[in-house]
Amino acid sequence: MIHVTSEIKPLKKVLLHKPGNELLNLTPDTLSRLLFDDIPYLPDAKKEHEEFVRILRENDVEVVFLEDLMAEVIEDKEVRETFIKQFIYEAGIRTPKYKHLVFEYLNSFKNSKELVLKTMEGIQIRELDRKKREIEKSLVDLVTEESEFLADPMPNLYFTRDPFASIGNGVALNKMYSVTRNRETIYADYIFKYHKDYKVDKYYDRTLAHHIEGGDVLNLNDHILAVGISQRTEAEAIDDLAKNIFKDKDAKIDTILAFNIPNSRAFMHLDTVFTQIDYDKFTYHPGIMDTLKVFEITEGDDPDSDEDLNVKEINDSLENILEFYLDRKITLIPCAGGDKVAAEREQWNDGSNTLCIAPGTVIVYDRNNITNEVLKEHGIKVLEMHSAELSRGRGGPRCMSMPLIRED
Repeated sequence: MIHVTSEIKPLKKVLLHKPGNELLNLTPDTLSRLLFDDIPYLPDAKKEHEEFVRILRENDVEVVFLEDLMAEVIEDKEVRETFIKQFIYEAGIRTPKYKHLVFEYLNSFKNSKELVLKTMEGIQIRELDRKKREIEKSLVDLVTEESEFLADPMPNLYFTRDPFASIGNGVALNKMYSVTRNRETIYADYIFKYHKDYKVDKYYDRTLAHHIEGGDVLNLNDHILAVGISQRTEAEAIDDLAKNIFKDKDAKIDTILAFNIPNSRAFMHLDTVFTQIDYDKFTYHPGIMDTLKVFEITEGDDPDSDEDLNVKEINDSLENILEFYLDRKITLIPCAGGDKVAAEREQWNDGSNTLCIAPGTVIVYDRNNITNEVLKEHGIKVLEMHSAELSRGRGGPRCMSMPLIRED
């Protein structure tokens, strides 16, 4: 079951992924390709993530893990073999010998969770049976180093917000911005197809042409969805998402607000610059205000068309737009109180990427001390967690969590 119609209603169930050996397989030469700026120290990253889990559980949030749900799915032998073959294909392994050897290697795992974790951490050539590799030597074998990865690690997996987005009682299973991250969506794909608890409607699918990521999707209320046009989400994907939502007669959403934010690494998703923290309060990064444009998308005038949309630009301030659509007075709280240098520093360390677990209660990184004090001054209950290592991946508490159920 999935039920999420808000950013702030009490969080009851959330999906996380524990940082694992995939972080040990980052190297300076692969950082750029794997979308990292630095290499987190895994033991401390794990401790910080455990603190995150503890805070959630202490606040009555049920935590489930991506690796556990996927392991349950592949207990079925036929599904397991189909998954391994698809994983090999999406990892880009095309040499027949290596396709066969990798399949044998992965299929040899007796424990389903260990198999899932191995696909996440990456596979080096030296892990494959040497005798079988040397039966028929090829040019590929002679020029390839033992340490080379046949399947790259997926170090971004602890940011569970992005591969899919919970929307109402359904999901958008996303086509990710990069090949590196698009492989991550294979797990959610299998969970939504085969897991007994998560067979839900899909408003977007990973096979579609245009990229969209969950960090750009915010459920403002039952009827209004906000989606960022960003470095990672294309306008064409938002059009497709809107059409699919509007043609679902059970969906309550009737308005989508598209927020066009600057295309940059620092502002990669809407939730890195703008999040809701209470019924009437949002935190935002001042750096987006000069270029921010907002568009309203509603169902088209032709009742017989699934393709028709009404789209218009809304020429007003962000505060006025939110007040109109949410029908209440809104307070916008700037990152670091609006100080330009501090705001840029703390936004880079996800000062605006809060996870609201109940109205007026948020989980944040402790390192953004100026922003956190400003939130407290506005009456927000701030639950701080350590973040020296997790923040190296450029994502905060919202990025690291995908709500599955929020109370009405």
